[in-house]
Amino acid sequence: MAKILVVDDSNTLRSQLREELTTAGYLVLEAEDGAVALGVMEKTPDVDLIICDVNMPVMDGITFITQLTQKVGGPKYPVLMLTTEAGSDLKAQAKSLGVVAWITKPYVPEKLIPGVAKLLSRGSTAKAA
Repeated sequence: MAKILVVDDSNTLRSQLREELTTAGYLVLEAEDGAVALGVMEKTPDVDLIICDVNMPVMDGITFITQLTQKVGGPKYPVLMLTTEAGSDLKAQAKSLGVVAWITKPYVPEKLIPGVAKLLSRGSTAKAA
């Protein structure tokens, strides 16, 4: 069973994603900001995919991905950014950090779940690299 970390400051969105991803057969971990997510990753480093917001208090998504990448010595985890942000500069910055997908909120569950499956099938080779 693939393990997915959902990082978002919205309790409602985390609950919605947890329900959808669990129904699709995934194990879901949660964090309300990047700082908490770093702690989750220290305790559970065998995450298969990270779904992360950009705008969060304490530590934003870009900072979280930057610090995680530095700790593990490069992009090790496939990351999908799920955010209201759509700026090309921000997307380029995220891509340079190894972010492999970007979905703008509000998202369509019927498209998100197949996208997650696709990323996970690709992620097994990305994690091995």
